[in-house]
Amino acid sequence: MKKIALITGATSGLGKAIALRLGKEGYNLIITGRRKDKLEELDKEISINYGSTVLPLCFDVRKYDEVEAALGNLPEKWKNIDVLVNNAGLAVGLDPIYKGEVDDWERMIDTNVKGLLYVTRVVTPAMVERCSGHIINIGSIAGKAVYPNGAVYCATKYAVNALHQGMRMDLLPYNIRVTQICPGAVETEFSLVRFKGDKGRADQVYTGYENLVADDIAESVYFAISQPTHVDIQDMLVMPTAQATGNMFHKKEK
Repeated sequence: MKKIALITGATSGLGKAIALRLGKEGYNLIITGRRKDKLEELDKEISINYGSTVLPLCFDVRKYDEVEAALGNLPEKWKNIDVLVNNAGLAVGLDPIYKGEVDDWERMIDTNVKGLLYVTRVVTPAMVERCSGHIINIGSIAGKAVYPNGAVYCATKYAVNALHQGMRMDLLPYNIRVTQICPGAVETEFSLVRFKGDKGRADQVYTGYENLVADDIAESVYFAISQPTHVDIQDMLVMPTAQATGNMFHKKEK
């Protein structure tokens, strides 16, 4: 029987790359996101290329009633989720704390922290009952070291780091593995979202060095879940060779 993986935020970037990687490895997939058209495109791509069965679910992880309605009432054949990838997340704005927009703060907190909690709360009871499962929390270098103008985003990723450690403790008696994967600079829609569609500014984040790409993180996810069941890769920091901290890079001059 094929294993089932649930991936949040699968419409683009890391989530899409992780879904494609796990589809290639024969997982059946539950993919979630807010863009129905993107979910349908990914469903077709995985089904055609890899033959995996896909269940696309369009809902907002920030709204617990939607999470519960979508994931709390899965068809019988989809209920035994083997791998949960808590990927949905975003950064909005890059401002000092005294200029930050409250709406930006709320979007980050609601998605990065509450969304992760909501999905985990609905999915983990079945894992506990079976004494089996693996949770992948997508963190960030921003959850390891704060950088200027990123206080709130960094705070949400520090929260993910703390929640990850707490999950590991709470789920220890139930044979559930918990892994946090913390990327550095990955070229996805991340910076375009952060800078609210300013492509020029977003592109500048990735100039002068070789950044990570989404497939690098997808490969890290697969490495973690492919280990023997007695091995838990608990915390993985994945950085470009040219990046040392959240805001320290070695960039080549033009």
